[in-house]
Amino acid sequence: SQIYSLEEVNQEVYNFLATAGAKYGVGFWKPGSGIIHQIILENYAYPGVMLIGTDSHTPNGGGLGAICIGVGGADAVDVMAGIPWELKCPKVIGVRLTGTLSGWTSPKDVILKVAGILTVKGGTGAIVEYHGPGVDSISCTGMATICNMGAEIGATTSVFPYNHRMRTYMHATGRGDIASLSDEFKDDLVPDKGCEYDQVIEINLSELKPHINGPFTPDLAHPVSEIGAIAKKNGWPLEVKVGLIGSCTNSSYEDMGRAASLAKQALDKGLKCKAQFTVTPGSEQIRATIERDGYAKILSDVGGVVLANACGPCIGQWDRKDVKKGEKNTIVTSFNRNFTARNDANPATHAFVTSPEIVTALAIAGTLNFNPETDYLTTPNGEKFKLEPPTGDELPSRDFDPGQDTYQHPPKESSSVKVDVNPASNRLQLLEPFDKWHGKDLEDMRVLIKVKGKCTTDHISAAGPWLKFRGHLDNISNNLLIGAVNIENDAVNKIKNQLTGEYGGVPDVARHYKANGVNWVVIGDENYGEGSSREHAALEPRHLGGRAIIVKSFARIHETNLKKQGLLPLTFADPHDYDKIRPDDKISIMGLKSFGPGKPVTAVIKHSDGSKDSISLNHTFNETQIEWFQAGSALNRMKELQ
Repeated sequence: SQIYSLEEVNQEVYNFLATAGAKYGVGFWKPGSGIIHQIILENYAYPGVMLIGTDSHTPNGGGLGAICIGVGGADAVDVMAGIPWELKCPKVIGVRLTGTLSGWTSPKDVILKVAGILTVKGGTGAIVEYHGPGVDSISCTGMATICNMGAEIGATTSVFPYNHRMRTYMHATGRGDIASLSDEFKDDLVPDKGCEYDQVIEINLSELKPHINGPFTPDLAHPVSEIGAIAKKNGWPLEVKVGLIGSCTNSSYEDMGRAASLAKQALDKGLKCKAQFTVTPGSEQIRATIERDGYAKILSDVGGVVLANACGPCIGQWDRKDVKKGEKNTIVTSFNRNFTARNDANPATHAFVTSPEIVTALAIAGTLNFNPETDYLTTPNGEKFKLEPPTGDELPSRDFDPGQDTYQHPPKESSSVKVDVNPASNRLQLLEPFDKWHGKDLEDMRVLIKVKGKCTTDHISAAGPWLKFRGHLDNISNNLLIGAVNIENDAVNKIKNQLTGEYGGVPDVARHYKANGVNWVVIGDENYGEGSSREHAALEPRHLGGRAIIVKSFARIHETNLKKQGLLPLTFADPHDYDKIRPDDKISIMGLKSFGPGKPVTAVIKHSDGSKDSISLNHTFNETQIEWFQAGSALNRMKELQ
C-alpha cells in the first residue's frame, strides 16, 4: 500500500516521462526499476563504450571498462539532437594497485583512501585510470563502486582495464556475446605498454585498512581503527543512530552478501543492531535476488528495514523521525556523499561514508568507537565474541532473478502520442525561453549573496522534499541557495535586500530584484558547485534574474551547466579579490562586446562609500559557448540554428 500511494502521488510525473519517451522513441524504466547507474551496469555498459549521463555518478560504468561521464541535462539534450558533445581534454591520473584485497578491506576503501589523498577537487579536469596487478582481486561491481565515488574527487570519470572479472559479470548479466568481443579486442581495452600518467598514486591493497570518511565532506579520511579516538577529540557524537547500506555506490549482490554474513553472525549470538538499520537495493534485479537467496531476511531479522529500489536517503528522500532538526547525532552510510544536511535535512547530523560491511558492524555495535578487526561484542548472556571478517559471493550461483518486468519498450508508431503535461500542475511546467543578451555590458548588478566556504549543488538547490518540483522550474526555484552560508552574518537563507534594507530568504530577495528589473550576481569560494550534476542549480539562478556567478574556482559540471543557461561563470584572476567584494556592492562586467575565448573580462566594483575597485575575471568560454551566452541559452542557440 505504501508503494501504491507513492505511485499515486507521483503519477503525473511518471505519465510525463512515459509519454515523452514514447513520443521520441525511447524506452522508459518505470518506478521500482532501481537506480539508473545500476540499470546501466546491468544492461547497457560494456568495455570501450563512451556514454554520457545526466548524473555525476554516471562513472559507475567504469567498473565495466566504459568511459561514462556525468553531464548536465542540457549536454544530453545536445547529444539527443545530434549535436557533438565536447570536453576540454582531461589529464590522466594513474592509480596503481598492488597486493590483494582481503579480510575487512573492501573496494570502497580504495576510493575512500584516494579521496583522502586527492581531496574533493584533486581529480578536477582528469580521468582516473586504475591499473596494476591488484586490479584482478576486485570484483566488477567493486570496480564500479570505486569509479562511482570518483565523482567525489571531481574526476571527469574513472575507469578500470578490461579483465576476467568483467567477463564473468557480463556472462552473468546475459551479455556473453559482448564478453567474447571484449576478449577479441582486449589489447585496446587495457593500458598501452609504457604509457605515462600526469600523476601516479600507488596503493598496496594488502596493506590497505578499512576507512571511514567524514563528517560533512567525503574527503576527510580516517582508518576505522582510529575513528573512535578522533571523534572523541573533535566532539563528534559516538553513538551511531542509524546505519544505512545500499545506494548506487554499494548495493551489489556481493555487498549485500558480505553485510548479511555479519548480520548472521550477530543473530547466531542473539544480537540485533543497536542502531536503526536500513537497506536500499540498487535495482529490482538485486532486490529480487537477495530476497530469493535469503539475504534480505537476514538483514531484516537483524533489525534492518528494506527500502524501495531507489536513491532514497542518499539524496535526502528520508522522512526521518528519530531526531529533531538541529539535534547533534551520527549516522554511518555506504553512500558516496555526506555534505551537511544532505541525507536528512538536519545540519547537525554528522554523516560518515564507509563500506556496507563497516556500516553493518557499527550498526550492530551502536558506536563509532568500535574496530571490528580487534574489538569484541557482548552477547545477551555476557559472552564476548569477535566478528569474523565478512564473506560473500561475487555473483549468485543460481543466476540473477530479474524480478518484476519494469521496462516500457518504445512503441512501433509514435506520431499519435501526446506528451502529458497538465497546465495547472504544480509538479510540471513547460520551460519558457530565457531572454537574449541585450548586447551591452552588464552594469550595476547587485550582490545577491556572498557565499562563505563550501557551496555544493545541494547548497544551491537542495534535494530531499524539493525533488518533487524538479519538473517545475518556478516552484523549485524557491530553494535557491537556501543552504549557502552568507558571509555577512554566518546565517543560511538570510540575506539583506539592498532595495528595502530588510532581511529575507535568498529566493525571496532574488524574486524582488527580478520584479524590479535588477540583475544580480553570486560571489563564491573554491570548487563552487561540487557534488551532484543538478541542472536546477544553474536553471534557478537564471530564472530568478541572475547574470553571473563569480568564484575562486568551479566544479566542472556546474560550470558547464551555468554556461548552458546563458549565465557567466567567472573566476577571480587573483583569488584575493574575493575579499574586495562587499554584500552591498554594485558590480559591472565590462568588455562583453569583445567577449572572446581566453580573453579576461573586467569587473568594476562600486562600494556604498563611493569608492571603486577594478578587478580581472577569467573564464573558460569557447566560441560556441559564447554564442550560447549571446542567444540567452544553449537551447535558444539550438533553435536559432534550426
